[in-house]
Amino acid sequence: MQTDSYVIQVNGSPVHPKVLDVHVNIQRQNSIEKIKNRKPRWAVRASEMSKKTFNPIRAIVDSMKAKPHPDKPMIALSIGDPTVFGNLPTDDEVVRAMKDAIDSQKYNGYAPSIGYQSSREVIAKYYTCPEAPLEAKDVILTSGCSQAIELALAVLANPGQNILVPRPGFSLYKTLALSLGVEVKLYNLNPEKSWEIDLKHMESLVDDKTACIIINNPSNPCGSVFSKKHLQKILAVASRQCVPILADEIYGDMVFEYGAFQALAPLSTNVPILSCGGLAKRWLVPGWRMGWILVHDRKDIFGKEIREGLVRLSQRILGPCTIVQGALDHIMKRTPQHFYENTINFIKSNSDLCYNTLSSVPGLCPVRPAGAMYLMVGIDMEHFPEFESDVDFTERMISEQSVFCLPATCFEYPNYFRVVLTVPGEMMVEACRRIHEFCAEHYQGGDSAQDLECDK
Repeated sequence: MQTDSYVIQVNGSPVHPKVLDVHVNIQRQNSIEKIKNRKPRWAVRASEMSKKTFNPIRAIVDSMKAKPHPDKPMIALSIGDPTVFGNLPTDDEVVRAMKDAIDSQKYNGYAPSIGYQSSREVIAKYYTCPEAPLEAKDVILTSGCSQAIELALAVLANPGQNILVPRPGFSLYKTLALSLGVEVKLYNLNPEKSWEIDLKHMESLVDDKTACIIINNPSNPCGSVFSKKHLQKILAVASRQCVPILADEIYGDMVFEYGAFQALAPLSTNVPILSCGGLAKRWLVPGWRMGWILVHDRKDIFGKEIREGLVRLSQRILGPCTIVQGALDHIMKRTPQHFYENTINFIKSNSDLCYNTLSSVPGLCPVRPAGAMYLMVGIDMEHFPEFESDVDFTERMISEQSVFCLPATCFEYPNYFRVVLTVPGEMMVEACRRIHEFCAEHYQGGDSAQDLECDK
């Protein structure tokens, strides 16, 4: 294509001539012919964002080809869904709240993208405290805690920046970050210290491109619960480095010792925190997809920009289910305390059973959990030389014993596997028996006594 330039003078004085500088595009005949001769072709390609999205758990699990033993019913200790076996139903009051919301016919339309004002007030009142006061304006309702984490990451981090993530840790953090073009730096947890953070290692990873630190407490996959003292040390690191915190507290209050859970925000004097939570685990309704972000920013470090950014990001899908929003007031006020206690007592009973049984198995080293729904088990691979990795170990356990545990490679922590503690009690007994049998069959070296050094 040729561009010709013309200068045209219009009536004007010699001092101030009126001049139009006109650039005219003239299409030559050959250019027109090229357009006419262009042959349309399909060229549909997946987006770069979709190509960068990667779920480590799915990649590993989908690559496992083992089939369960035909004579042994499958026991899946791999699924972090407390409802899957039907033994942990939600409370009747929670169900009644949903029925009432539906019958009211008040919640059939669109809500504001961040949630109804009245529903956000419910969450604010439930979690507010003198040390970390909350109002409705500090609450963003989301489609589950997963979306809360996604929005929090998206508002804090730009492509080319990095975030600090626990190892072992929930794989979704990495999945979301990589899809956004954000680098993931892994800080270590110490199994010998009940999975406390290696604070020196964490702080050493901070640089001028660090957008936030993710703190998951209580932990998936570890089942650990941080003490108040340890949380204060975490906040000290964040304060020194001037880095905000994304607190994943979806398992908040799901702890085995009453009062052991300490939310992070009430301990902070200056570190801004986006705390993510939801109904999924404590109320045993993960499919209802109700989560929230609590914005804690008493020093106004986030300011308007982060809050407005969260609102804009929430407008992409117009918020979570309106019926669940309508049920929140009833759920938060009328769910009886004994429901929470019964759930915790059940999980703790399975935890004690699993820990005590596997502690006596040669070659295994379980780490006692303090909350959430999980237990991590170390494998002394030297005593299982026929297995190349924890993935190989757990895959063979499926084919020989029909017990499926996630290899901790899924959580960036090889030579461990994770046990989900929400299965029925008799199933947990049988699963532990089979794991014991499997290890006895394949263990090599030493005597029958447990010779793997670990904190029991």
